Amino acid sequence: MGSPCEVLSEAKTEAAADEITSVAASEAWRIEDKFSRYRADNVVDRINSAEGACVEVDEETARLLDFAVRLHSLSNGMFDITSGILRRVWTFDGGSLVPSEEEVRQVLGGVGWHKARWDRPVLQLQAGVEIDFGGIGKEYAVDRAVMQLREMTDTPCLVNFGGDLAVTGPPRHRPAWSIGIDGSGLGNADNVIKLSDGALATSGDSRRFIEKDGIRYSHVLDPHTGWPVRDAAASITVAADTCTQAGMLSTLAMLRGGGAEAFLSEQNEQYWCRR
Repeated sequence: MGSPCEVLSEAKTEAAADEITSVAASEAWRIEDKFSRYRADNVVDRINSAEGACVEVDEETARLLDFAVRLHSLSNGMFDITSGILRRVWTFDGGSLVPSEEEVRQVLGGVGWHKARWDRPVLQLQAGVEIDFGGIGKEYAVDRAVMQLREMTDTPCLVNFGGDLAVTGPPRHRPAWSIGIDGSGLGNADNVIKLSDGALATSGDSRRFIEKDGIRYSHVLDPHTGWPVRDAAASITVAADTCTQAGMLSTLAMLRGGGAEAFLSEQNEQYWCRR
């Protein structure tokens, strides 16, 4: 998942806690192994190394591709799973290295969902084009882990993968889980959210950014230009029924830049936006 992952549970014994954690971890590793773009032996690698050939995918991969296509449409092309290759020139490590316009332009030639042909279950990418499920994979993994935990136990659990999280239900002796939101990146919660059911997802630049000459560059990139989205919020947290839904809304809002609040106000979910 590229980030710290944890499971909190109200298990009554250490053995029960170990079993709960093992189930969630196994599902996280399964999704990591299957969909990480950093592996050389999975379906994403098979797609990205096809060099223009057609690739038939399994049902789970097809559902993720369908979801990515939906986000692409809802965002007017701003959410694009082919834009991951922009990370070749952008390294959001808190440093000050900003790529040149020429460097961005060279990589941008491989970006664009219009360079893909998706005829379920067959995907064909133009040579040099790659996909990256990083924008939706973590939230999907949270929901999958929570689903499996609900099936195996009635013990209250919270699954947190890098700040994107969901709960199986409220704690036994409290009305809700208390979730601290660190919108500043300083390690201190500046907002506490009570969550009894559902999920939270956060998008932001508190830990992934570049800062040079007083300008802070967000890690949220515009696939049309190859540069960070203008006027992006520092962080956006959304509460929804599922982590996938919350992540979808927080990501789409970040991609709206200065229009994030107006977009979120039109939705029927709670949100917190920090600038």
